[in-house]
Amino acid sequence: MADQCKWVGASGKEYLYTIYQMNTSWNDVPGNYIFAKETTPHNWEAVYIGETESFKDRLPNHEALPCVRSNGGTHIHARTNSNSQARLAEEKDLLDSHKTPCNG
Repeated sequence: MADQCKWVGASGKEYLYTIYQMNTSWNDVPGNYIFAKETTPHNWEAVYIGETESFKDRLPNHEALPCVRSNGGTHIHARTNSNSQARLAEEKDLLDSHKTPCNG
């Protein structure tokens, strides 16, 4: 089974993400994602938080990749979610809780 990570938003809500390598071949599905770096074993720090209609279209050539790499990002945490309103709410909740260096 793939490794997973629980991220907590400012609301206190917990979101379970699956951990992927940066060079993953993505499916054409919507969801939320976090570019992250492992600070100690099994402890992660968010570098960039976002949402998309398509992992396949968005993640391979993401405009934040240079910033992510220069800030130590090594993995992508992702979870599928077809509800665009829920994705935006989750993105905001996580951004309100985690200060990321690459989210403008």
